[in-house]
Amino acid sequence: MKTLNLPPYEYKLKQEEEKIFIFDALRKKYIVLTPEEWVRQHFIQYIINSLNYPRSLIKVEGGLTYNRLKKRSDIVIFNQVGSPWMVIECKSPDQKINNQTLQQVSIYNSTLKAKYVALTNGMKHLCCVIDHPAKLTTPVSQFPKFGD
Repeated sequence: MKTLNLPPYEYKLKQEEEKIFIFDALRKKYIVLTPEEWVRQHFIQYIINSLNYPRSLIKVEGGLTYNRLKKRSDIVIFNQVGSPWMVIECKSPDQKINNQTLQQVSIYNSTLKAKYVALTNGMKHLCCVIDHPAKLTTPVSQFPKFGD
């Protein structure tokens, strides 16, 4: 797998038949290793270990409904009262972070109403603060500290 623009961590891999799996510490199980999963696992470790986001308030691959369609958000971080605080969309390192990918996470957030949305492909990271009443999305220079 590609070296990412994220801090390294000691991940666990296993192989069964032709497939390689990576251990997801939050879901406590092995997940098929895809380029997107590689990014997701590294980013989860980054927000927990470098940004001190509480692991107990992080949900991975959660379900949601948008226009009666079932969708799955990559990572949702909740605040202390259980409301979505940040929605993070992970992409393969080869996929560009652009308006189309920002639109995808914004669609998820139209249901969740989190204060922040973020995108990462493991190489480039983008975080925006959302002003829901004004319908404004504004990039921030760095990821917020938890609870900001």
